[in-house]
Amino acid sequence: MKARELSPLAGTLVRSGLTYAGLVTLGALFALPVAWMLSSSLSSLPAVFAQPYRWLPSPLHWENYTRAVTLLPVPRFLLNTVVITAPVMVATLFSSALVAYGFARFRFPGRDALFALCLATMMLPGQVTMIPLYMVFAKLGWVDTYLPLIVPALFGSPFYIFLLRQFFLSIPRDSEEAALLDGASRLRIWWSILLPQARPAVATVLVFTFIGTWNDFFGPLLYLNSPEQATLTLGLNLMKTQVLGSGVVEWNVLMAASLLVLVPNVVLFFVAQKHFLKGLTMGAGK
Repeated sequence: MKARELSPLAGTLVRSGLTYAGLVTLGALFALPVAWMLSSSLSSLPAVFAQPYRWLPSPLHWENYTRAVTLLPVPRFLLNTVVITAPVMVATLFSSALVAYGFARFRFPGRDALFALCLATMMLPGQVTMIPLYMVFAKLGWVDTYLPLIVPALFGSPFYIFLLRQFFLSIPRDSEEAALLDGASRLRIWWSILLPQARPAVATVLVFTFIGTWNDFFGPLLYLNSPEQATLTLGLNLMKTQVLGSGVVEWNVLMAASLLVLVPNVVLFFVAQKHFLKGLTMGAGK
């Protein structure tokens, strides 16, 4: 092979090597906090603050995980979190998908203006609506219940409406027209044709909703006052402030508890990874 033929190949290999090296470096930087959490969760309390820090603790203190789940009523916190997260996921998906279907397939006066208004609501920071919403829920007597955390999901999410609408627009209408000729209703078409074909977008909505609701701290902190209704994130805060009577925080135990809370997020991402990544890339060109 001639030298001039080797030159483009060498350049391609160099660019690929630099790209992978950069990605590995960024991946290592993002993984560093999780690695520190894992190392600290297996360390003794003095070792967490030891200088220099030992990334491989010896001995391994597995009892930190046992203490993390027995120090506070973690099973109760887990149940509370599931009771909130599960209906929020279902309500957000179906409400957003219905609205997105209307914007994608129906023509009616003011459709584009309503869609623009829907997207404009994403520009409002949560701090702007926080006090008015709290006043409304307080008037309804919903404070210290799960309703303020679940009911808003019934009205959809502007970002998920946009995402699903773009995906629906990328689906050909042929199968829908055939179903209409066979007498299928619009809701049956939405349920049996569009949603199955939109699995990547559905997976994306479910993963984002789960992560956002499972890790939500401010919402439960604002609306839940009773300790028996606390979620896992509120439990972590209680663990930080009530671990030891002397006021010393057992950071190794807290890191163990934090990793246990993180596990469902990681598991869900890897289970839905294929559809999730596809959902982020498809439909964007419409």
